[in-house]
Amino acid sequence: MIQQIVAGLAAATFATSLLASPGAHGPNGEHLDGQATATTGGLARLPDGSVQVPKLAQRRIGVRTLMVKEGEHARTVALNGRVAIDPNAGGRVQAPFAGQIAPGPKGLPVAGQRVVKGQVLARLRPTGAAIERGNQAAQLAELRANRALLAKRVQRLKSLEGVVPAKEIEAAQAELASTLGQERAVAGSISGVEAIVAPSSGVIASASVLNGQIVESRDVLFEIVDPQRMVIEALSTDAGVARKISAASLVDVPDVELTLLGGGRTLRDGAVPINFRARAQGPNRALDLAVGQPVTVLAKLDTRVKGIALPAAALARNPANETVVWIKSGTQRFIALPVEATALDAGTVIVTRGLSPDNRVVVVGTSLINQIR
Repeated sequence: MIQQIVAGLAAATFATSLLASPGAHGPNGEHLDGQATATTGGLARLPDGSVQVPKLAQRRIGVRTLMVKEGEHARTVALNGRVAIDPNAGGRVQAPFAGQIAPGPKGLPVAGQRVVKGQVLARLRPTGAAIERGNQAAQLAELRANRALLAKRVQRLKSLEGVVPAKEIEAAQAELASTLGQERAVAGSISGVEAIVAPSSGVIASASVLNGQIVESRDVLFEIVDPQRMVIEALSTDAGVARKISAASLVDVPDVELTLLGGGRTLRDGAVPINFRARAQGPNRALDLAVGQPVTVLAKLDTRVKGIALPAAALARNPANETVVWIKSGTQRFIALPVEATALDAGTVIVTRGLSPDNRVVVVGTSLINQIR
């Protein structure tokens, strides 16, 4: 499609001679004027590698240039990370024991459903082996028989109050209460139902249960996340980079505010984890992030570097796979300069070598100019 646009622009332009202005110069001050060895009409790449783009073609492509200046900027570093649940705003629900899943009063929640703290998500009926359940039933029968005998004993002792010491009556009552507690506990383990409640308010990030499903102890049933608060876990091989970070942002994920929480002191896969709290910019806005999603954190350090700030769209690749920028040498002539650049933020780069100030650099339409042959 781009090649068709370029070809159409070439057919629509008129023949004109190559004009060079005296201002274009290289990084060492050398003049770049007058290096073209031939003139041509329309869109064309000249023998010296520069490109001719007539004014009409520039308007149709939408070429925009910027007079660049050198300055000092914060050094940046790109860190690979992933999205995790904020431990203070989300939670993980696990099975306390082996059992069978049953729906709660509102049914079983699904991923994406909003829940509130304390809401019953599901019910868990305990299950066990036949021998184990038989032993529990036998123990329950024994406890019920003991409870009946103890209840009668307490009644007899109370009828003899004043004759029997008070401490003997109190001991019998305490033994009866203990037996009743044991009976309730064993009965609950056989036929009781445990309510599984939400530990925090938020949205169900994942649900791994179905009605009637048998789960084991510690199986993860639900994960709850606050869509407005998450944690970014980034990794760095430099253990001291965390104390140098002054600000951070996510590449390709706009409207996310990152706050540095700190860096760990234990290696994980040969790197130190650095944690950031992610919040949505603006009230009542959800983050466009998913738990486990890989992201790139662009961290600004408190050290400075000299260079020229440019939009990231100003960079291109030449046939040798070098990073280049296109500077305007004349009204219709553009020259590619190999440069070295590092990212400043999600949409800006810093050119540290290869480009001198006071050059007019193409910042819009770079990719189209770069494809002219």
